[in-house]
Amino acid sequence: MGGRGVLMVCLVLGLLMGHSHSDTSFQICYCGCFVSCVITPGNNAFSCAINCLQECIFRNYLVEDTQYFCKLGCSTSKCTSLSSKENPAEANVGSCVDSCSDTCAVKN
Repeated sequence: MGGRGVLMVCLVLGLLMGHSHSDTSFQICYCGCFVSCVITPGNNAFSCAINCLQECIFRNYLVEDTQYFCKLGCSTSKCTSLSSKENPAEANVGSCVDSCSDTCAVKN
């Protein structure tokens, strides 16, 4: 499926699911951000994954919050390799980010 098709799937899922659950809203944010980024000439999947993790995790935290930095660092090191140009794998990335939330909650 082309980038535009995947983006449309992300948008339709967003409309159907709503933004009531934080994991669902992260997945919708990540999918839309990743597909938009990766279809831009000159961008690669790795840099898009990092940028979108930062953008979509940031929505739930204040920059001064240590949880944000812990979750962003953990997610960047563990979750960026899950996405490819052909598949943003937003559900897998969401689960990975959630596991980072658990890890960071224990440490802080």
